[in-house]
Amino acid sequence: MLDGGLATEMEKNGADLDDELWSAKMLIEAPEMIRRVHADFLRAGADVIATATYQASFEGFERAGYGQAQAERLMRLSVDLAVLAREAFWAQNRNRQNRIRPLVAASIGPFGASRHDGSEYHGNYGLTQQQLVDFHRPRMEVLANTEADLFAFETIPSLLEAEALLKVLEELPGLSAWLSFSCKNGLQVSHGELFSECALLAEESDQVIGVGINCTAPEFVNSLLESVQGLTTPLVVYPNSGEQWNPDGNYWAGDQCQVMPVTDWYDRGARLIGGCCRTSVDAVSQMRADLIGHIN
Repeated sequence: MLDGGLATEMEKNGADLDDELWSAKMLIEAPEMIRRVHADFLRAGADVIATATYQASFEGFERAGYGQAQAERLMRLSVDLAVLAREAFWAQNRNRQNRIRPLVAASIGPFGASRHDGSEYHGNYGLTQQQLVDFHRPRMEVLANTEADLFAFETIPSLLEAEALLKVLEELPGLSAWLSFSCKNGLQVSHGELFSECALLAEESDQVIGVGINCTAPEFVNSLLESVQGLTTPLVVYPNSGEQWNPDGNYWAGDQCQVMPVTDWYDRGARLIGGCCRTSVDAVSQMRADLIGHIN
């Protein structure tokens, strides 16, 4: 079981994330809040928690007034906070019953996230693959030298950016990642390529341990999963609540999915399941209960 919306829960706890750094802002202002939210997701049933680095980049921290050394320290802090939450949770024997020792995934968002303009939902950056490699490499190198168990390549909008991320991953032998795309309908990733075409990248890499969909409307998930039946790489699903992000006004709009059909996703091969933006601790708890009831 994956976790849910880290930023969503921090906002419920009073965080103001209307900022270019988004959830990474709390690494500066309220790191203890991040640790508490990780702990909440673990208690709710998450077996994997993702760090507060989705929108963290050297460029973004520089624009906020933080130099390279400070940015590196904040990125490492994100992993330390998740590890502290995991170790405190696992130290309590009652939490070990019918659970696996949780993992910490170093979140790597797309280039568009660093712009804070919603461009991760279309991927039309005007950049070459090499430029994307050069953007992702420095922070991946920092996070590779932490206690994170793996990378989470999240909300990737295009085949080109996925290829760039996997090129950097190849430079870090011994490390693994899951690769998850944002999708605009039941067949295509946000940039327009077929999800089935993009998912094949996972089959070509020994370092990719899962491939799938995140920050996508739940209504599209069944069709997307059906389009990749036959893949040997485990499938990953953690959609958003069904609402749409409005980058002009910095708000979510539309109707929220009331019940996540996780049993449908499991039956279509998904094995890493959770939630993304606007999915709460309570939603993760319910999804875990639904899955356990279905599997058993």
